[in-house]
Amino acid sequence: MDQFSENFGWVEILFTALVAFGFGGWQYWSVSREIERDKQVKREAEESAADPGHAVGKHELDDR
Repeated sequence: MDQFSENFGWVEILFTALVAFGFGGWQYWSVSREIERDKQVKREAEESAADPGHAVGKHELDDR
């Protein structure tokens, strides 16, 4: 046990580094995924703005 207790500092450094890098990796993945979702929503909004979905004069409110 004395041999292992001499290395507690390294074990603590390794554990802390793994937690920190794990959290950083998860944050990177999460933010990248959210950016991709925002890009997709923007693309869909641009496509729907370019194509109103009905021809001019064919909408029920055009009769008024």
